[in-house]
This record gives sequence, C-alpha cells and structure tokens, in this order.
Amino acid sequence: MSRWALAALPLVVACHGGEAEPYAWRLPPHFPEPWVPDDAPMSEAKVELGRHLFYEERLSVSGTISCGTCHVQALAFTDGRATSIGADGHAGTRSSMTLANVAHQPTLTWGNPVLDTLEAQALVPLFLDVPLELGAQYVIVDVLEEMAADEYRARFVDAFPDQDDPFTVGNVAAALAAFQRTLSSGDSPYDRHLRGEPGGLSPAAERGLALFESSRLRCAGCHGGLLLASDMRSADDPEATARFENTGLYDLGAGGGYPPPNVGLFEFTGESTDMGRHRIPSLRNIAVTAPYMHDGSIADLDGVLDHYAAGGRTLSDGPWAGVGADNPNKSPLVAGFELTAAERADLVAFLEALTDEAFLVDPRFSDPTAG
Repeated sequence: MSRWALAALPLVVACHGGEAEPYAWRLPPHFPEPWVPDDAPMSEAKVELGRHLFYEERLSVSGTISCGTCHVQALAFTDGRATSIGADGHAGTRSSMTLANVAHQPTLTWGNPVLDTLEAQALVPLFLDVPLELGAQYVIVDVLEEMAADEYRARFVDAFPDQDDPFTVGNVAAALAAFQRTLSSGDSPYDRHLRGEPGGLSPAAERGLALFESSRLRCAGCHGGLLLASDMRSADDPEATARFENTGLYDLGAGGGYPPPNVGLFEFTGESTDMGRHRIPSLRNIAVTAPYMHDGSIADLDGVLDHYAAGGRTLSDGPWAGVGADNPNKSPLVAGFELTAAERADLVAFLEALTDEAFLVDPRFSDPTAG
C-alpha cells in the first residue's frame, strides 16, 4: 500500500460521529490547546483505550512489537536506533521521530507534506507494506474479534458509546491518535526559564541559548518557537504549516542527490529543488533521542554540531560519498560557523536543558500492563 493511499484511507475508515464529553487538557501552563479535527472528539475513555492499544503487541503480525517498541517513553518516544525494526525483523528506512508534543506538529513524518492528522498517521505503521512496520493488515480482523470478546470490549464501548459496533480499524486509529495528542512535554529547565521560574537554565545553558539564537550560528532560524521546530499548530492556529529543509547531509554525484528512498519532499512534488528537503524536527528532549537526522546517520550531538559547523557533511568514500556543503538545494541558513571548545560545551548544555525528565517517566503515558 502506498503512502498516498494511506493518507486517503482515513476518509473512508476513520470518521465517526457522535458527541463526547468535554476533555480536560493537562497541558504545560505556557502551551496552547492543540488543534483537534472536528470528527475526532477527545474523551478520557478514548485516550485510555489508545494508551492500551499503543502498547498492544497483538496489533503486529508477529505478536511481538507494538507502537511502543519504536516509540519508547524513556527516549522521548523514539527508539535509539538509526532506523526502526519492523515486525518482520527488517530495518526500515527512516529514524523514529519523537512523539513529544506531536499534537502540535503541522505534519507528522519526515517527508510527507499531506499527512497531517494523527488518525491518518496511525494507519501508516499499522498497515504500510514497504517497509513493513507492524503488519496489522494480516491480523487485524482476528484481533478485533478477540478484543470484542475480552477486556477490550468495555474500553471500546466506553470510547465510542454511540456506535453499535465500535470494533473497527477507524476506531483503532482514532484511539491511538487521541492518546498521542496527550503526549505534552513542557517542563524542561528551558521551560522553567521561559516561565521565569527559579532553577531554570544554568549559566552554561544560558550562554548556549544566546549562541543558539545568535546571527552567527542561526540555529533558531529553523528551530524556533515553543517547539524549537519550524511551526506550531494549535486550536488558535489550525492552518500552521511545516517547513522542509535540505541541510547538506548528502550530495550524491555533486548534483544534490540523496540516498533513496529518503529523498524527502521530492518524493511527493517531483521538483528537483525539493530533493533532500525533510521536515524540521523539534529539538525538545533532543539529548535523549540519538541517533540523529532522518536516517539516523549521525550518532551524537557532537556529530550534529560538526555537521552544522561545516555547513554540511562530507563523506569521503562509500556509496553516498559527496560534499554536502556544496549541495545546490541546501538551505542558506546552513552556512557553517566556528565554535571554541567552551562555546561547544555551552551549546550542548543548552540542548541538554531541553530534556523534560518528568515526561520521560510520566505514568499517564506508560505501558498500562507493565509490572
């Protein structure tokens, strides 16, 4: 099944009517309420069903992995791998993105500009064939029959009380989306600094923030705003759009090429200038989400700083050899800079101050079946 087909699928299977009781958001005090589609009302019961389904291994063809396998809470809902491993044991092609504050992201993958609802996104890991992730298409009919007869019965009925038969693929996606909308992370030292609370940034992190926002480094030119990303969608700004940029990670054939299939926005537009342009990710909790970049090809924060300081990565040999700094499609903001050892340490201190330790252990987001 193609990504385009999956993007359209929710229009057929994920819509549902009925009224739900008002949902009480528990957001950081400086965060706006996220945008929620009109046909996807939030409820406590739906969120709790989604939490159980997020960690439900029966939704995979192997019965051994779940959404929570590739999105580990302690790693800000990433998985610590360059690319995730599917239910068939094979590696995928992209790095697992953090789900922290995913409800506020205008689009939801590295390269797809039209996949912009969590209901639609939930169908991708469930049913995508190439690369295969969960492989739910091979087991979903039997699993839903089992759930209608076990402890899930009451959870589905409570989550979708207006439906005679709530055991549908669309409702699985809707519940997963509802749970993911609650994954708010906004209590890092940086957040306490933004709120003017005592015990915010250390002196080193404050110096690092000044560097981050400086015209010399221009990090904030891409990683700005509350999410330290390109933009932020909310109930007050539902039309926010994401930015996609080429950072000079590759330059195959000295012509701007990127290793297939990770060609970024080019996959959807066919425009040569979109080759290698990927969505700007949020930097929140960045210190715990290594390895980095869309393909996990940079191991640590020092490597990331090396990449940007050079204005693009040079690979001297191998199939992807090239001078990324010369990529013709590279963002002009990736121009390179020099850092002293002390400045590098300060910048890393700031990036580490983006970690929300409470989020990484919040029981509201944990596996409900874990001992």
